[in-house]
Amino acid sequence: MSRFSRTYLAASIGAALLASYAHAEETSKNSGQTMPPAEQCSVDTAQSSDSNQEPINIEADSLEAINGQRATYKGDVVVVQGNKTITADSVTLHQDENVVVAEGNVTLEDGQFKAVSDKITNNLNKDEITAENTKYKMLCGGGRGDAVFISKTGKSLYQIDDGSITTCPEDDNSWRFVADDIRVNQDEESATLYGSRVEVKDVPIFYMPYMTMPTSNKRKTGVLFPSFSLGSKNGLELDIPVYWNLAPNYDLLTNFHYMQTRGLQLKGDFRYLTETSRGNLLGEYLANDQKYPEKGDRWAFQYKNNSNFGQHWRLDLDYSQVSDNEYFQDLDSSIGSRSEGQLSQKGTIGYREQFWDAALTVQDFQILVDDTKPYQLMPQFEFNYYRPEIYKTLNFDMISHISRFETDDQEKPSATRVHIEPGLTLPLSNTWGTWTTEARYMLTHYQQDLDGRVVGEGTNLGPLKETVDRALPEFRTHAGMVLERDTTFINGYTQTLEPQVQYLYVPEVDQSDIYNYDTTLLQTDYYGLFRSRRFSGVDKIAAANQISYGATTRFYDSGQKERLAVSFGQIYYLDAASKNPNSVADTDSSNYSSWAIETDFNINDRVFYHGGVQYDIDSSAVALGNSALEYRVNDDFIQANYRYVTKEYIESVNNYTPAELDKLTRDGINQVGLLGGYKINRNWLATGQYYYDMTERVSIEWLAKLEYHSDCWYLGVDYSRQLRSWESGIVGIGAANFEDNIRLSFGITGLGGSSKAPEPPNGNALKYGRPFILND
Repeated sequence: MSRFSRTYLAASIGAALLASYAHAEETSKNSGQTMPPAEQCSVDTAQSSDSNQEPINIEADSLEAINGQRATYKGDVVVVQGNKTITADSVTLHQDENVVVAEGNVTLEDGQFKAVSDKITNNLNKDEITAENTKYKMLCGGGRGDAVFISKTGKSLYQIDDGSITTCPEDDNSWRFVADDIRVNQDEESATLYGSRVEVKDVPIFYMPYMTMPTSNKRKTGVLFPSFSLGSKNGLELDIPVYWNLAPNYDLLTNFHYMQTRGLQLKGDFRYLTETSRGNLLGEYLANDQKYPEKGDRWAFQYKNNSNFGQHWRLDLDYSQVSDNEYFQDLDSSIGSRSEGQLSQKGTIGYREQFWDAALTVQDFQILVDDTKPYQLMPQFEFNYYRPEIYKTLNFDMISHISRFETDDQEKPSATRVHIEPGLTLPLSNTWGTWTTEARYMLTHYQQDLDGRVVGEGTNLGPLKETVDRALPEFRTHAGMVLERDTTFINGYTQTLEPQVQYLYVPEVDQSDIYNYDTTLLQTDYYGLFRSRRFSGVDKIAAANQISYGATTRFYDSGQKERLAVSFGQIYYLDAASKNPNSVADTDSSNYSSWAIETDFNINDRVFYHGGVQYDIDSSAVALGNSALEYRVNDDFIQANYRYVTKEYIESVNNYTPAELDKLTRDGINQVGLLGGYKINRNWLATGQYYYDMTERVSIEWLAKLEYHSDCWYLGVDYSRQLRSWESGIVGIGAANFEDNIRLSFGITGLGGSSKAPEPPNGNALKYGRPFILND
């Protein structure tokens, strides 16, 4: 092969053929071409913006020229300029028309784009390039396709006539977009399609007269991957997401979700990020639900915002609302799941200095239970003061707030509450132990608006008073140690023993004249044994004269990774009357609380276990228990879990009436579950879960799902069965009402980001919990 030096002819051919090109690949039906091996994405940033200024090398077997008319290179022609290369059987310059033509197995590559074509023509006068019967590939964008005709109409703009685009690998046309006109903008990494349709295995699925979509993983405005599903609950479902890249710091994702049995649901997710704030707004709207026409329009929205202004001010907003209490039961939502019992509607503005902070809060709730009207905080002003080491290691703080409670329930009182709580804390510690002593004084004033409501013993409101003043001291001292040794029965392991003991005193004061506005009983477990309060708020402060004691032992391997932790503890009540804060003390009851035991186990990072038990020594029976055992290898896992709560325990810690408790449970909670996921191979994934109530002897939920994922599409089939309610409205009475749903899902992936098969409708009633999460 001869090598020719750079001449005007070579420069003309190079300038004509080596401009940045359109996107590349898929077999032309009229051509037997094969795509040469694809190169990696490579953008030569050092290259001059004017391609004519780059040196050109041309190699060919022969050169024929007629002076003033044409010049033709023949035989394995290779033209190289910078990172751009073109090969062809022949390259001809028609000097009269100033047109260059490359013919015969033409290949063009520039690091961003690769094309194979029958013929490429460049008009030098108009700086236009056309390609016939072309298959192309976007090296940087991940798309490929074919076209009858491609023209370059600008520096980075390309028009594809009668073409296609897909992200599937070569020789795989599982899906593709076919359009009359495709316009690709390399600079914006986007494509606009006119008269387009989606084909699956060359079968048209749906038609769209106009759409835009990104051609890379970068954020670009456009239509993302549509997904299909067919189920017994909603019939045929089609979901078309559209992404709007509005600005570098805010964007919008909209979804057009068509459900055959319900209608068209519109969804939106707007996100923003500024120098001072970040947040998002979610919205969902279904006009006139055809499946439940009596419920009319269905909608939901959620707004969250966190702002920081300078070093002192902050603004937090969290507001959610749905059109009806059954919204999460009936519809799949990104705002909540069917296990949601309430939605928060809260706003807080706060200010913080070195030793104090203040905040103003308003809060309401949407309770997703009929005939329930919650209290609204309208508003609450908080002021907290902190002064560490006012004398050596002695710390001082003061917590205070003024709260106004309003409600739409005419049977409940409104109230104003003022609470001030100063405290002194003396923490002492060294390398092997801590000892903290704390003294607090709680002053609370209530102004309860009874407005003629009937109060007194035996009424719903009890013996309330309009004005109540309460003063309670609290004393608490807590000590703990950490002892460590090398184990003798397992080589290379270290064991710790961490005993702790606490004394807590709060005098008993009659609080029956105070209504419960925002106070709930806290969870009782091993860690709750050493709290200073049994309730979350200040409307009820439980009396205490008790000693809590317990210990934790941990085992660490040679790499200092925790493998086993066991905690156990109990409370001894010096005053038995304070044992149960919600009922009169049982004279036959002992002065001891239930034993609380917590266990976590990690065996070789594959077998994980978590369990918790509360053993009631008075009844010599387990009052509460939960357990989860999991075997995991990478993302494959299987887990068995169990939870148990006696009806007596539920009754002892909650203020349910017998009728209210019967609606929740007849004989406590006794449920088992089995769930898992297994990746059969690179493409196939199977998941499932099953929950069974052993008290009612009924399956409350189960789900089986099989998915296939290829490089450019997914297919999933799932079956779910969920317990919705009981015919009588009381648990266990009458027949159980189930909802069954079989669903087939299909979607495409690859352009503009990743995608995955949608989750089953409405989420799961019981959330997945991974054991031993502290060391994962």
